[in-house]
Amino acid sequence: MKRLLAGLALALAFSLTLARDASAETVAQTASKWGLIGSWALDCSLAPDKGKGAVLAYEVAPGGRVVHRRNFGDVKDENQVVGAAVSSNGMLNLRVSFPGLKETREYGMMKQPDGTIRAMYNRNAKEEYTIKDGNFTSNGNPSPAQHKCK
Repeated sequence: MKRLLAGLALALAFSLTLARDASAETVAQTASKWGLIGSWALDCSLAPDKGKGAVLAYEVAPGGRVVHRRNFGDVKDENQVVGAAVSSNGMLNLRVSFPGLKETREYGMMKQPDGTIRAMYNRNAKEEYTIKDGNFTSNGNPSPAQHKCK
């Protein structure tokens, strides 16, 4: 009986170690594995423009940091992705620090069957949403699909 309990305890400890190591992925590993790294736009053939669509890029920077670059044509910025996790439904949940806006935003991206991605939610720390359940809170329109640019 003691051997059985000792074996179970050892197996449990090993399982917990594996689970801890599996959940200890870095932001870069999580974003890369999910397929986020690269540039995304509503239409990759158009130049970045605030009115017609920004180019959003997620890149692994030196030191393993993930940066989120936004290019609106006349305005560009770079912000750090400070958290990334994948939900059981496959949604990539990101936390991005925007020092220029003095806030950290959280948003969730879902892959679509055609390879595009859509924002399913976007909120600030006060849980004020700009996108909720895949729709803009301002007008109820669905968030647009973003295509991965070459």
